[in-house]
Amino acid sequence: MSETSRGLRPTVDAWEWQLTGACREADPELFFHPELERGAARQHRDAAALAICAECPVLRQCRQHVLTHRENYGVWGGLTEDQRDAIWSGRTDKRKLRRAG
Repeated sequence: MSETSRGLRPTVDAWEWQLTGACREADPELFFHPELERGAARQHRDAAALAICAECPVLRQCRQHVLTHRENYGVWGGLTEDQRDAIWSGRTDKRKLRRAG
């Protein structure tokens, strides 16, 4: 077996958690903002998406995925794009986010 195959897992094992995500039953438009959406409209849409995330049985796996794979767009793992940007740039207390999820 080659060196490159060591540590790789089958796709089903790596992504199976997504099959039980609460977002699968929701309108996908809640999780991704339309172009140029700003202000109150964006805050309300993000809040609706975050409410779905808060009840999700795979919130922790989703959050780990989004932070590891740097998904730039949408609400993932109970985090908005702005919240993830703050984490990646070191502008937020990661302990607060762990307690929230």
